[in-house]
Amino acid sequence: MSYDNFSRFYDRLTDNVEYEKRADYFCRLLSLCGIEGGILLDLGCGTGNMSVKMAEKGFEVIGVDSSVGMLNAAQQKMFESGTRLLLLNQPMQDIDLYGTVDCAICVLDGLNHLGSAGDVKRTFEKVSLFMNKGGAFAFDVNTIHKHKNVLADNAFVYEFDDLFCVWQNNYNSDDNSVEISLDFFEEEDGVYYRSGESFSEQAYELADISAWLSQAGFEVVGIFDDLTTDSVRPDSERAVFLAKKK
Repeated sequence: MSYDNFSRFYDRLTDNVEYEKRADYFCRLLSLCGIEGGILLDLGCGTGNMSVKMAEKGFEVIGVDSSVGMLNAAQQKMFESGTRLLLLNQPMQDIDLYGTVDCAICVLDGLNHLGSAGDVKRTFEKVSLFMNKGGAFAFDVNTIHKHKNVLADNAFVYEFDDLFCVWQNNYNSDDNSVEISLDFFEEEDGVYYRSGESFSEQAYELADISAWLSQAGFEVVGIFDDLTTDSVRPDSERAVFLAKKK
């Protein structure tokens, strides 16, 4: 799963995310743990949208992603925005930093893309290892409800002026995973060129995620419905965790 091909189209497929609003939200969550600035680790930073936004809000940002294509796009955004980012090509479950950080975020279901519960646990352990005591870790995950009832075995179509994308899902009830297949049809001079990307997302019980955080040395401050400080609901499509390093 390189995501390098996906990186070429990622921003167009996520143009409804409202990154400014999401960055403000994560700043509010971090402030609940007393974090107003400092060194921030952006796990699975992708094309750098959140990294740039958080840098503009005064954080020193380290962006980590396993995809070179995603990081190339993030570097271009850094240059265009005039911000300074440290971008590292590392899997989040194997991060190796040069020092410690004050806080960490992981947005837009980055943790769901890890291959197993063991990878999620290892990620929590690594974040804990490189986080200062009292630091904050805020991240979101797609819920089992979303995998089972929204993504499920459905297909979605996205159409742009020069791009046509077919998104197909295959849900596995045994482990609440979704196999995702993306087919891109890119138009150039009246001819469509096809490319694709395939990956999987894994959803977990929220109680299990809380337990793994605790085992890694975090205290769970809250589990919220997306973009709110309301408690997560049974029908929430995205759950947002806020945890503090003990």
